[in-house]
Amino acid sequence: MRIATWNVNSVRARADRAVAWLERTGTDVLALQETKCRDEQFPYSVFEAAGYEVVHAGTSQWNGVAIVSRVGLADVEVGFPGQPPYGDEDPVVEARAIGATCGGVRVWSLYVPHGREPGHPHYAYKLQWLEQLRLAARSWLDGATGDPRAPIALVGDWNVIPYDTDVYDASAFEGHTHVTEPERRAFFAFEEAGYTEVSRRHVPTEHTYTYWDYQQLCFPKNKGLRIDFTWTSPALTARVGGVSIDREERKGKGASDHVPVVVDLVPEP
Repeated sequence: MRIATWNVNSVRARADRAVAWLERTGTDVLALQETKCRDEQFPYSVFEAAGYEVVHAGTSQWNGVAIVSRVGLADVEVGFPGQPPYGDEDPVVEARAIGATCGGVRVWSLYVPHGREPGHPHYAYKLQWLEQLRLAARSWLDGATGDPRAPIALVGDWNVIPYDTDVYDASAFEGHTHVTEPERRAFFAFEEAGYTEVSRRHVPTEHTYTYWDYQQLCFPKNKGLRIDFTWTSPALTARVGGVSIDREERKGKGASDHVPVVVDLVPEP
């Protein structure tokens, strides 16, 4: 089975491109982030015509997550247990997480908050969001509250740059989000929860990116960031046969600023 994650940066603008990519690559499950539409605006028919089922969570022109699958969609869950809201006067649980079981694998499409800048309320929200996700993810593998053998994939846009080599110039991010120690600790804490970030294991090359800004010729100059990742539970980590980053999908007219990260699974023994 082939699973991929892709921050599509507006699914209505790129639905045809996404379906063409699915068909070209033979991907079975695609987790989308930043769909930027309400549920009723999602272009379901484009994916369904290609033989895929879709679940989506979106409430506005911001955020939005989806899972597209041709191997089944079951036990759909919008938001993870404990997912924190954002906002002081009228807190809202944003459309940043959706889970479903696809071909026997529990897939979570995740769009981690940006954080804006250290000291901003959105930064504190980001750290809280990651901590609550870690607690939920740990509980899914706990023998008392979950199943240690459960095949789980936590995939998406994590908005964290784990290492200085995951950015074209680490000095350009000094004093900004994505590279601070609290964010990096929150990211690596998923190891303590029992998960493995498998793209690092299979695509270890330094300065290999998943995002390039549209401004200042960032893509031609390879001024990118590596912020899209896949954390897998022990049972699923054992089935990962390979991971690839489809850099080619950043090329051409109408490309997203992110590219797909693809995980290939081998059958259960």
